[in-house]
Formats: sequence, structure tokens, C-alpha cells
Amino acid sequence: MNIGQASQASGVSQRMIRHYEKIGLIPRAARRDSGYRDYSEADLHQLRFIANARDLGFPIEEIGKLLDLWRDRGRSSAEVKALATARAEELQRKAQALEAMRRTLLDLAGRCQGDARPDCPILDSLAARS
Repeated sequence: MNIGQASQASGVSQRMIRHYEKIGLIPRAARRDSGYRDYSEADLHQLRFIANARDLGFPIEEIGKLLDLWRDRGRSSAEVKALATARAEELQRKAQALEAMRRTLLDLAGRCQGDARPDCPILDSLAARS
């Protein structure tokens, strides 16, 4: 199938497929006589794997490691588990930071009158932060 069909079937944009090929995350697709890329079912499986890993928050570098582990049938699941656990911990740290930002914004919004007056504790707070 061509890149458009592969994109539709995998849920990965054409631009990202080209990018993944360029950075070596996936092998370059075979080319037809016409010069168009030709993707196989195995290529689609890899693209879906990458899309699923991205949806779980894995960065490209870790997706490369996961792909290598996935391809290695002699792998130990311990390394895969370690990557997943580390990613879950990083997501927890990010969630806590986002919650702190949300609480700060709600506090600032609660102190703002939101009327026609120019006084605004939200803007004052933003101006004071360094």
C-alpha cells in the first residue's frame, strides 16, 4: 500500500511516517517502480505499535528501545517493565505539576474581581514571577 493508505490504516500521519523513516525509527519503505513508497502489513504493525506507544506518553527514544525489545524474541520482560514503570512515574510527576498549576490558576482567578476595573491579581502575579 502507498503512504496515504498506510497512514489511514495505522492512524499515523504521512508526515510522521516520513519522519520516523528519516530518523531510523522504522526502516525505509520499499519503493515501487514508480518511486512511491510501498508499505507491508509488517510496516503497518510497527506504525500501530509506535502510535500506541506515543499514546501512552513514551518519547521517541524510548519507543526505539521498545521496538528493539519487541523485535527481540529472546528479550527479558524485566527491561520492558522497567521502561513502562519509569514512564508511569514520569507521568505522575507531570500530573502533579499540572495539578499545582491548576490550583494556582484557580486561586488567582478567585482573587480577581473580573469586572470593569483594571486591577487584576492574575496579571500582577504573572508580572511578579521570574
